[in-house]
Amino acid sequence: MISHALRIVANELEQHLTGLGAGTGQVELANVGEVGSTGGPKRGTILLSVVNVTPERTLRNVSGNVRDDSTLRVSHQNPPVFLNLTVLVTATHTDYGDALLALSRAIAFFQYHDVFTPETVAPASLTAGAPINPADRLAEFKLIFSLASPSIEEVNHLWGTLGAKQFPFALYSVRMLEMRFAAASGESGLVTEVISTLVGR
Repeated sequence: MISHALRIVANELEQHLTGLGAGTGQVELANVGEVGSTGGPKRGTILLSVVNVTPERTLRNVSGNVRDDSTLRVSHQNPPVFLNLTVLVTATHTDYGDALLALSRAIAFFQYHDVFTPETVAPASLTAGAPINPADRLAEFKLIFSLASPSIEEVNHLWGTLGAKQFPFALYSVRMLEMRFAAASGESGLVTEVISTLVGR
């Protein structure tokens, strides 16, 4: 599901850059730390890399019970997990000026298109490069992008952890990806009537 979420975003960004005359194949999902290695992502692209995954703590108490009034049954599921992603947007162009240009275009894209839902993306973005297994695809989603502002020390730690030379980049916080396995763990009937009998002595 994380892969599908970022693939949708990458498809939208690719479409935006293509409209600006940048050509195709401008956006990849890849580990920026593998740039330059054998089989790693090619230079001259914008990479989307997940560098952290954290739970959304404000939504930890969501009920896992789903009520069906037509059958008067309740299915029991574990509550969904809502995730926040930290995504590194990196311009890997060999020419530094081109890298800054590509990064500027990506930042401008996320400035005006900061919320992604099935209604706000092109239908082709939902299917192009989507996972083959339906269980790995997103049905409903709302991804909210906001630009993060790490300190110089945090930037140093980040690139040191990635083991890569620093490229022009922007760091985004992405909220809230819902992770739910579509299977009930149990089922029971609804309480439809309460009968109280008073027995006198």
